[in-house]
Amino acid sequence: MSTLAANLVQIAVIVMIFLLMPCAWRAFKGPSPADRLQALDTITMLLIGIIVLLAVVQGSSFVIDVALALSAFSFVATLAIARYLAEGRLF
Repeated sequence: MSTLAANLVQIAVIVMIFLLMPCAWRAFKGPSPADRLQALDTITMLLIGIIVLLAVVQGSSFVIDVALALSAFSFVATLAIARYLAEGRLF
């Protein structure tokens, strides 16, 4: 990986880490449960982005599998929580 690309990846990881802070604030202090769900979903997507960028830096394909598994679990959890908030039941 060239120096420019490595620097850009590092900057992107740093930006994503800083973006986690307002999302965490919204998750803890959100005015409604839907806002908290949105914040948790955004946190998960940022973590997946960080994992993928670190996989690019390391050149490891195994870490991408971890990111895919995390995205699948996040999708199912978001659907379950959204249904619970809307209808009061999970399944």
